Amino acid sequence: MSLLALIPARGGSKGIPRKNIRLFCGKPLIQWSIDVARAAPSVDRVVVSTDDPEIAEIACAAGAEVPFLRPSEFACDTAPGIAPVLHALQQLPDVSDLLLMQPTSPLRQITDVEAIIRLRQTTGAHAVVSVTPSSKHPAWMYSLSPQQVIQPLHDTTDAFCRQHLQPVYVLNGALYLSSRVLLEQNKSFLTTNTVGYAMPPERSVDIDTLFDWHLGEFLMQQKLFICPQ
Repeated sequence: MSLLALIPARGGSKGIPRKNIRLFCGKPLIQWSIDVARAAPSVDRVVVSTDDPEIAEIACAAGAEVPFLRPSEFACDTAPGIAPVLHALQQLPDVSDLLLMQPTSPLRQITDVEAIIRLRQTTGAHAVVSVTPSSKHPAWMYSLSPQQVIQPLHDTTDAFCRQHLQPVYVLNGALYLSSRVLLEQNKSFLTTNTVGYAMPPERSVDIDTLFDWHLGEFLMQQKLFICPQ
């Protein structure tokens, strides 16, 4: 097995301009993911997929490979998230398995990388994706009508106690693992045979807004993300 850690980092981030190379706790944001991927024993190669020459330069300086630049059509706001993955597989024919690591998840650890790989091996699942417990349950979610009337998303009306509800999880964006063959067949990490690797909320911050950024830096500085497995 040849396992590639692929870190996608386009230059045109809107919420936080240039966030992938903005300093996060003293290092470019993308470097946190590169450092974890390079230190993980099971990862064979670390490749950054980007359309941006400056990101490519910083990624190379951090020890990642940037063997190609991503075409602009795979780096726009409307490009599907799987597009850079499939493009990278086309450029790297020797890769048999791929671990997608979003640069916006700087709190993941080496132990998370190794654990998600072991989980796929022990379960025999097609794919494994990282998830975290949702802080809000769908039973307590509503939409608003044009007249601002609240409308429950689910018919559950007696869910007044959290302990009575089945736990639910959300994708945290940190880790996605699958084989090349299945990615090319399914065009997705999410299949009927995908299992979830649960990560705690303090390691699951997905940086999209300045609030996420400040929360992530606080957790990193306080080392609150270091939790027993």
